[in-house]
Amino acid sequence: MFHSSTQRRHWTFCGGEELARRRAEGNRRARARAAASGKVPQGDPVLLEPHEELALCKYYEKRLLDFCAAFKPAMPRSVVGTACMYFKRFYLNNSVMEYHPRIIMLTCAFLACKIDEFNVSSAQFVGNLRESPLGQEKALEQILEYELLLIQELNFHLIIHNPYRPFEGFLIDIKTRYPVLENPEVLRKTADDFLNRVALTDAYLLFTPSQIALTAILSSGSRAGINMESYLSESLMLKENRSTLSRLLDDMKCMKNLIKRYELPRPEEVAALKQKLEKCHSLELSFNTNLKKRKGYEDDEYVTKKCKMDEEEWTDDDLVDSALL
Repeated sequence: MFHSSTQRRHWTFCGGEELARRRAEGNRRARARAAASGKVPQGDPVLLEPHEELALCKYYEKRLLDFCAAFKPAMPRSVVGTACMYFKRFYLNNSVMEYHPRIIMLTCAFLACKIDEFNVSSAQFVGNLRESPLGQEKALEQILEYELLLIQELNFHLIIHNPYRPFEGFLIDIKTRYPVLENPEVLRKTADDFLNRVALTDAYLLFTPSQIALTAILSSGSRAGINMESYLSESLMLKENRSTLSRLLDDMKCMKNLIKRYELPRPEEVAALKQKLEKCHSLELSFNTNLKKRKGYEDDEYVTKKCKMDEEEWTDDDLVDSALL
């Protein structure tokens, strides 16, 4: 149950300010370790600012969703949601300057397949990369190097409660207890679109799965010109509990505002930030003495900034099918 879960106790936060504070603290720690390493001064422009890290996280999170959407065999939504949540949690306390989001996003998807019991082999998984067999093998080595690190940084809290099951539960409830709406299935398509868009925001770190699911349904009803206030007041018995109803409506408004304010970084902005990111990693800002955990893929000089044959390079373009690029 969600209310007794680690997700509620440890990964549901009070507001966007707390999320921004945690991300800024992760950036500050990375900058301090960079300065202590002697490789770059603390104020060096090569180091990323918190808002730049957030922009890169948005970009790579979208790439993660694209990778999952193109995955063969088709990846269940619960697995996609779990991978997305792992990615959000990881970079809530860590910096892209230390851990490249390209490999972290794939590790999140790989781990999510295991935890949600989506039975694909490691060979099947990396087979979804647009890479040569050698490149796929090396990508798998990276994923396996980072898997334990990811689990540790998630504090071993691996069970994710997604909004998809509550969403189906609300639809069933509407069908059985809300005869005012003759065909609740008309809400599905627009509600699915809402869930896809809200997944890109910080809503999963701020609200319960049932709140997100209910907001998706009511938002869909609103867009279809269907007033479902009576469902809240009568079917969910909130008519006499005005304070709870008011808080629920405020949370719904906040979620909609998150979607309205959400913007992916512009391509030219991403290109500039990726150059800075690659510069950080070319400096090998491995601030932990245990390099095996931090930069395990560098042990065989793969994805380093040293000269290598073109066919051995692995870039963002290898993550998804070319039709999605």
